[in-house]
Amino acid sequence: MPAQRKVIITCAVTGAIHTPSMSPHLPITPQEIADAAVGAVEAGAAIIHLHARDPVTGKPDQRPEAFRPFLEDIKKRSDAVINLTTGGSPYMTVQERMMPAKVLKPEVASMNMGTMNFGLFPMLQRFKEFKFDWEKPYLEGSKDLIFRNTYGDLETVLTELSANQTRYEFECYDTSHLYNLAHFVDRGMVQAPFFVQTVFGILGGIGSHPDDVMHMKRTADRLFGADYRWSVLGAGRSQMPIAAMSASMGGNVRVGLEDSLWIGAGKLAESNAQQVRKAREIIEGLGLQVATPDEAREILQLKGKNAVAF
Repeated sequence: MPAQRKVIITCAVTGAIHTPSMSPHLPITPQEIADAAVGAVEAGAAIIHLHARDPVTGKPDQRPEAFRPFLEDIKKRSDAVINLTTGGSPYMTVQERMMPAKVLKPEVASMNMGTMNFGLFPMLQRFKEFKFDWEKPYLEGSKDLIFRNTYGDLETVLTELSANQTRYEFECYDTSHLYNLAHFVDRGMVQAPFFVQTVFGILGGIGSHPDDVMHMKRTADRLFGADYRWSVLGAGRSQMPIAAMSASMGGNVRVGLEDSLWIGAGKLAESNAQQVRKAREIIEGLGLQVATPDEAREILQLKGKNAVAF
């Protein structure tokens, strides 16, 4: 009898999309981020995707020293695969964005695979009151924001981080991003098996209709065959329906408060762990099992927990 397929759950604990005023449950301080990450691992997440924030204002902070306190805590308290952002905030330069992964040498780093519009301003329709002066302009400014990820930027990140044996969560927000990845595969700069995170529901990228999910999967299958491991990220209300599609189609899933603040219609998620538990229920309801951190390391051929610089 063949071994049962294991589904990798990635949990994106906090991020640059949502601001502190949107949810009292969004982790901000290093201790909150560490506790949220460990709770997500205990609930079933194998990979933890991490951003850092100013502990007072909650503004995105991409200095390596902002990451180190919670990284060391998470490493002591769990076996999680740590995935550091190189996306940071769309308002940062690529050198700022890649610095934490360059210095701290995680097992995995995220990598946005194309320049795009990145519209956060629709959130102003729901959220009207803000605690900090930076929040509203941050969202409003996305009307004129171009999230830069040029071929030169991508080549720089691949060159500098691959030297540390860091592998990637290739975040593909549209079909063109899959072709961008194929370009670097053809150049020999990306080695199989590579982890492709197809992202749905961000304004500026592909939508969240089931047809969009099927289209991205078909395209990735045609371009990469057996050389890639597929995962999905559904933003906002599409988080769990798209996770269910992926699990049923042989893929992996990403949840977390970076991607969605919600656990149901009009109901804020109280923790990252709550979303992980719901994703796990979907996966196990399909007769599948969630992967442990060490199983995720084997599936993605990662360098191991002890080969990082934190």
